[in-house]
Amino acid sequence: MATDVSKSFGPLVAVSNITLAIQPGVTALLGPNGAGKSTLLRMLSGQAAPTSGTVWVAGGDPRTDPQARGRIGLVPQQDGVFERENLLAVVRLGAILSNVDDPDRAARAALDMVQLDPGIERPVGAFSKGMRQRVKIAAALVHQPNVLLLDEPLNGLDPKQRKQMIVLFQSLGQQGRTVLVSSHVLEEVERFGSRVVVMANGRLAAQGDYHGIRRLMENQPLRVRVECADARAVAGALVAGGSVVGCRVTTATQAEIVTDNIRQFRRDIARVCQERHVRLEEVMPLDDDLESVFRYLVGGGQ
Repeated sequence: MATDVSKSFGPLVAVSNITLAIQPGVTALLGPNGAGKSTLLRMLSGQAAPTSGTVWVAGGDPRTDPQARGRIGLVPQQDGVFERENLLAVVRLGAILSNVDDPDRAARAALDMVQLDPGIERPVGAFSKGMRQRVKIAAALVHQPNVLLLDEPLNGLDPKQRKQMIVLFQSLGQQGRTVLVSSHVLEEVERFGSRVVVMANGRLAAQGDYHGIRRLMENQPLRVRVECADARAVAGALVAGGSVVGCRVTTATQAEIVTDNIRQFRRDIARVCQERHVRLEEVMPLDDDLESVFRYLVGGGQ
């Protein structure tokens, strides 16, 4: 839990007055680069002290309570691994530092969770980005923490590895652990689970379930690019239909549409093209990206 937490670096305010309670299960921490996600995770893990406010995680203040800190696993965005060691040595060291009874066994079990072979001998520094990410996740899991904080853990993973790690995070949440995963990719957040915390410009912009936050976005005017054989005629018919509040015909076959009723627009575009016997080539949301979500949630212009 964070209560009225702020973090400043000189004149720069990285996190501003955030109050947040994370429940067991998987929660996505969503925000564009520079939103303050990494700084917040560092404070929740005890690696950084807040400038003001209080942090209480896993039964204590992780900055001052070793027992609370020992219940937390952190996957930082930076690599921070011993590049000359093999993966078993790196994860085993994490177990030793966490006072795990059987470090070797715990390290092998953690590597198995992220689907890495503990017998790989080459140094971690020679691994791909995706493999290094999984080594970091294994090192964070080796002491079986109650709270797992993951900072952009899917960066560098291929599609198969991403799916495997998402399944792992969901499994940990179902076991009753508290899993907080940061991301700037909207598609990832949908797959993590329904609970989302949104940060923008160092502040808490919104929190709730994923679909509720997407509905907030859908209630705002959205831009859509339409590609078809006669863009001008189709755009004119859409404006007359009432679901479009603005349009700009960019080429003979493309138009940019602004709609404040995306669901009605989807019905109208199909009907209009069918009535005019125009082949609809593409409907591409131009605002279906993370920056747009934040712009809407914080009231535009940020």
